[in-house]
Amino acid sequence: MSADKKRKIRVELRKNREKPARERDLTRQYLAGEEEETAAAIRQERVRAKGELSRRRTVVGEQPTATGGLPVLPAVDISHCLPGRVLRVQGLYSTVLTDDGRTFRCVVRKLLRDLSIDERHIVVTGDRVWIRPATAQEGSIERVEPRHGLLTRGAKGKEHIIAANVDQVVIVASLAEPILKPHLVDRYLVSAEKGQLRPIICFNKADLVDLVNYQWLIGMYSQLGIPVIPASARTGFGIDRLKELLKNRQTVFAGQSGVGKSSLLNAIQPGLQLKVREVSEATQKGRHTTTTAELIRLDFGAWVVDTPGIRQFMLWEIVPEELDGYFPEFRPFVALCQLPGCSHTHEQGCAVKEAVRLRQIPMQRYETYLGLRQGDTFE
Repeated sequence: MSADKKRKIRVELRKNREKPARERDLTRQYLAGEEEETAAAIRQERVRAKGELSRRRTVVGEQPTATGGLPVLPAVDISHCLPGRVLRVQGLYSTVLTDDGRTFRCVVRKLLRDLSIDERHIVVTGDRVWIRPATAQEGSIERVEPRHGLLTRGAKGKEHIIAANVDQVVIVASLAEPILKPHLVDRYLVSAEKGQLRPIICFNKADLVDLVNYQWLIGMYSQLGIPVIPASARTGFGIDRLKELLKNRQTVFAGQSGVGKSSLLNAIQPGLQLKVREVSEATQKGRHTTTTAELIRLDFGAWVVDTPGIRQFMLWEIVPEELDGYFPEFRPFVALCQLPGCSHTHEQGCAVKEAVRLRQIPMQRYETYLGLRQGDTFE
């Protein structure tokens, strides 16, 4: 880091103490008398602030110029640190592959852990980082570089970044076992648009169905300019085409549990030996096999991220008034609506609704749009 870029930056840290989930010492509430009230008042008088108060700290570093990532880039001593990329995150430890080909098991620097952010995790799979080696195999992550190419979702009121610094997303859905969910595919497409990722749709388990019955679905997405690949990890159908789309790219594989993401990767590169499991016959839902997102280098010049299956995919920070912008087939008609700021749900003179009636916009896609406006989960 050049000296002219270094400066002191005030950053927000996580609150030191949070209010307990429930009120404690309920028995004391039954005690009456001035003695108890006086003692309680004394206990509340503190010289040092305590409670749900913000904490701040001055850090020497850079202010990120790009969106995405942490609010500060701490200064690092490059003579003692190594650049690398996060392969996986498991609990408190991250596996980092450095640019010189070594692998380190790293903890995250306390300053980074304490930063107040909207993300669930400070470090995610695919992050470019600087680490300080402690031994030949262990170290600490000192800095996380700004991110681009994100696949994210909302989880427990925070942003869950599934993978960072990738070029495209392969949205995997199964044509059988578990049941196909086009609305879930649409949610991934919205997230891909928001994260500036090129989407690819792979309909796996094509050997279990008659593809003629799904030509309408394949055609619907193909008309949006999205590559659509019917495939079978078991028979090898469609694998060569999928492999071509991965070459010299960095791709995240995403989809619900049981659709065969790991099986497809095993078919693309024999010998990868990722764990797979069968779909439950009772519930027709996939069983979690992949437990954490993992960045994998393939032999033919590609990087892929294998991710855990997700049954619900909540979008993160999508403004309802801007939702139509994530549906490319809506765009030619939005400007033709009679009312400015038309929601395309109930207004008279809505060009989008008229396009749906004339089958210029697929009804299935419009139903997804309405569900997102209403906050449906489409599990």
